[in-house]
Amino acid sequence: MRQDYSIEVCKTLAARFRDAGLHRPMRVARYDPGEVLVYDVTGVAGGNQGRVRARVEKFVGGGFAGQVYRVNVLEIQAQNGPIDALEVGGTYALKILIPPSGFSRLFRNALYWIGFQGPFQLQVNPTAARAGALWQKFIRRGAKIRWGNAQGVVDIHATFVDHTLGSCGEFSEWIEGRTWRLEVDDRLDFLKQWRRGKAVDTGRLGSPEYRAKRQFMREFVNLIHDMGGHEFARQYEWSTCKSQPNCLKRKETDQDPSVGLVAVDFRAGLALLPFLPMSPGDFKLIFKGLQRKSLVQFDRGSIRKLEEFVEEHRDDFADMREMLVELKASEQVYRDSVPDITHNHIRLFYSRRLWSTILDSAVNGWKVRNIVDDSPAEKLRGSRALAVLFSLLGLIPFVGTFVQRVLGRSDWRQHYKNMLTSWNYFKNAFKGRRAEKTVVWHRSGRIDGRGAPRVAQSGWLFMGHLPLSLLPVGLHRFMTDRAYAKERLVHIFVRPVRLYFNPALREQWLREMVAEGQERHILSDEDARTILSQVKEPFIQKYLKSLAVHVCTLPVTQVVSVLVAITYVVIHPGMPRTQAWGIGLGIIALFQVVPISPGSLTRGLYVVYLVIKERNFKDYNIAVFLGFFKYIGYLAFPIQMAYRYPVLARFMAGYWANESVHVVPVFGESGALLEHWVFRLFYNWPLTIRRRIQRRLDLRASINKRFWHIGLCAMAAAGIFGIADVVYFRNLGELPGLTTLWWLSVPLPILCGTIVTLGCGGATLSERIVGAAVCGVMAGMFYTFVSAVLVHSNGIPVGEIAANGLWRMFVFSIFSTFGAIFTELKLPDPDLK
Repeated sequence: MRQDYSIEVCKTLAARFRDAGLHRPMRVARYDPGEVLVYDVTGVAGGNQGRVRARVEKFVGGGFAGQVYRVNVLEIQAQNGPIDALEVGGTYALKILIPPSGFSRLFRNALYWIGFQGPFQLQVNPTAARAGALWQKFIRRGAKIRWGNAQGVVDIHATFVDHTLGSCGEFSEWIEGRTWRLEVDDRLDFLKQWRRGKAVDTGRLGSPEYRAKRQFMREFVNLIHDMGGHEFARQYEWSTCKSQPNCLKRKETDQDPSVGLVAVDFRAGLALLPFLPMSPGDFKLIFKGLQRKSLVQFDRGSIRKLEEFVEEHRDDFADMREMLVELKASEQVYRDSVPDITHNHIRLFYSRRLWSTILDSAVNGWKVRNIVDDSPAEKLRGSRALAVLFSLLGLIPFVGTFVQRVLGRSDWRQHYKNMLTSWNYFKNAFKGRRAEKTVVWHRSGRIDGRGAPRVAQSGWLFMGHLPLSLLPVGLHRFMTDRAYAKERLVHIFVRPVRLYFNPALREQWLREMVAEGQERHILSDEDARTILSQVKEPFIQKYLKSLAVHVCTLPVTQVVSVLVAITYVVIHPGMPRTQAWGIGLGIIALFQVVPISPGSLTRGLYVVYLVIKERNFKDYNIAVFLGFFKYIGYLAFPIQMAYRYPVLARFMAGYWANESVHVVPVFGESGALLEHWVFRLFYNWPLTIRRRIQRRLDLRASINKRFWHIGLCAMAAAGIFGIADVVYFRNLGELPGLTTLWWLSVPLPILCGTIVTLGCGGATLSERIVGAAVCGVMAGMFYTFVSAVLVHSNGIPVGEIAANGLWRMFVFSIFSTFGAIFTELKLPDPDLK
C-alpha cells in the first residue's frame, strides 16, 4: 500500500527539534522533495572538483544499496573547468549509498561484515565509491564499442560525501524510463522454445519487449564478463529473478520494443555469501565465483582482464588512460580497506601496508558516518593502538557505536553530559527525540498529518506508540487511529457491497485503477484512453459488478478461519490453552494455503449462479472454472474479458498481478521477474491453451469421430484391477479398498482418460471429456463385476461389493476426466515442429 505524507508536517517537526536547542544534530534518514542539498563533488571523468547545489524533485525509492532521488542542479562552483557532464538546470539521478530503512541497513551491513569483516565500504569509503564509478565509466565505453553507442549504460558524473546522512553518493544521468509493459501473448509455447534457444519462426513469436530485454541483459552480462567486471554482472543476471528492474526502457522509445533499453544500477546491495544464496541464480554465481577463487562476492572485478580489453581497443580508450591508472590505485585501496579474510588470507599476518590501509580507511569511514570529529580523527590516524581500540569498541553489541560517538564527537559528549546534569535539557532532549522519531513514523504512514504533531507534543502518546512501532505499519496505524480503523473496516466490508449496487461508484473505481496504472507505468496513456472510452458499455459494467463480488469475498476466508479456530478452542476446554491456541493458529494458517477456500468457493458459486441465471456459459467459460480457486480466482474475469476487451483485460490482469506479488519481499518488486511470471501464468497461459485447443479442434474437424475404444479401455482397466484383487485376496483373505490400491487407483484412470482423448479422432473437446468420464464409470462397473465374480463364494456381503462399486465409479470418473483434461492441456501446439 502506497503511503502519502505531508512534507509540511515533517518541516514542522524538524523545526520542533531545532527549537529544543540540543547540542547534537537531528538524525535524518532521507530527504523530502523541495530540499536543497549542497555537496563538494569530484567529477568521475577528469577529476575536477567543485561545489554543487541541487534541489530534490522526487524521492524515487530505496533498497539495500541506497536511496535514489531526482534532482535539479541549481548552481555549480568549479574553478578548474566543468565537472564531467553536470550542468546548471540539468536533471540528474542522485544516489546516496545508505538505505532509508533501518532494518535494510542492519541486514545489509550484517551480511557485508560477515563476508568482509568491516563496514559497508560503498557507504563509508569514498575511494570504494569512486572505484565503482570508474568501473561504470569503463563499462559504458565498452558498451559503445560493442553496440555502436553508449546509450545502453547510464552515465555517471560525480561522487561526493553526504555528511548529513553519513554516506558516499553519486550524481548520474537521469533516465526517464520504466521497467516493462506486461504484454498479452497467446503463444507462450513458441516463447518457451525461443528461451531454450531453438529455432522458431519469429513471425509467430509474441512478447517482443520481454524478448528484447532478456536478450539485452544476456549480451550485457557477456560484455561485463569480457571486461573483467565479473561481480558487477550479478546486477543483470536474469536467473536471479530480481535483476530485471535494473534495466529500464526509455519512455521516448515506447513505439519500438526492441530499442531504448539502458542499464541503470551498478551498486549491489547485498554481499553474496557461499552459504546463503538468496535467489535461484545465486547457486550458479557461487559456483562460478569459487572457480575464480572468490568465496564471497560483491563488486570485485579483474583489473588484469580490463587492461587486456582496453589494450585490445586502445584507440577507443585513448582518453581514459589516466582514469585506468586512478581505477587501479582506487581498487588497491578499496580492497585493502577491510580484512576480507577470504581474499587477503595470510597477508593479514605480515603486511604492515595492509593494516595501515585498513586503519586509515576505518578512520575515514568514522568521519563519513559522523562518528568522529576532525581532531579525534587525526589522533586516531597518529596512533594505531588507539585506532584498533576504537574499532574494537564498535564491536560491542547494541552500544558500540554509541560509545564511539561519545568518545569521538564533542557535540554528542556535551549532549549526553547535559542530559545527566540538567533536568531542563533532559526534557528538551526528550522533546527533540519525539519530534525526530515522529518524522520517521509519519513518513512510513504509521501516523497521519493530524496525529503527528500531537504525538510529538505528548510524551505519553509517544511512549504509547513506541512499542507499537515494532508492528507492521498497517497494524500500528489500525490500533492507534480510530478514523483509519473505521476507514479500513468500511473499505473491507462495506465498500464492496456499495460497488455491487452502485454503477457510478464502480465507474469511479475503474477510473481510479486506471489513474494508478498510469502512475505505476503498467498502462500507457493510449490504453488508458481506450479503457475510459468503454467504461459506459453494459458488458463492462457487468464485469465490474462481478469484480465487486470478487472483492466482497476477500474477507470471507479470513473471517471463517478465525471463527473455526475460536470454535475449536471453545469446544476443547480440557485441552491446555497453549496447545489449543497453537492448533487454532494452525487452522488459520491452513485456510491460507488450501487451493479452494470459503472465499473462493463463494466466488465460484456466484459465477455458476450467473451462468444459470443468464443461461450464458460462453461469456463465463473461463471464470466459472478459475473462480473456485484461491488467489488466481481474482484473475478469472480479466482473463474472461481477453477477447472482447483486450486492453482492459490486459490492464486488469497486470493490475491484480502487481497487487498479488508486491507483498513478496525483494522478488515482488515492480518490474521483477516474479511479476511477469504471475501475469504470464494466470493471464497469457490460459490464452495460449485456448488458442492451442482451438487450433487442434480446427485440424480435427476433418477427421471422423471415434468412441469404440472407450469400452475396450474400460475393460482393460477392469482386468488389471481384477488381477490386483485376486493377488491381494489370496494373500490376505479380504477384498482391497481403493485406498489400499491407491498406487493403481490414481494413475490407471488417469491413463484411461489420456488414451480416450488421444483416440477420439475428430470429437469435440466436450465429447472427449464426457467420453473420459464414461470410461471411468464403465471401468468402475466392470471392476465391480469382476470382483463379484472372483470372490462371490467367499462370504463377502453384496452390500459391501455394491458400495465399493459406487466409490470406484465415482473416483475413476474423476481421475479419468482429469487425465483427459490434463492431456489436452499438455498436447503441444500443432504448429510447432
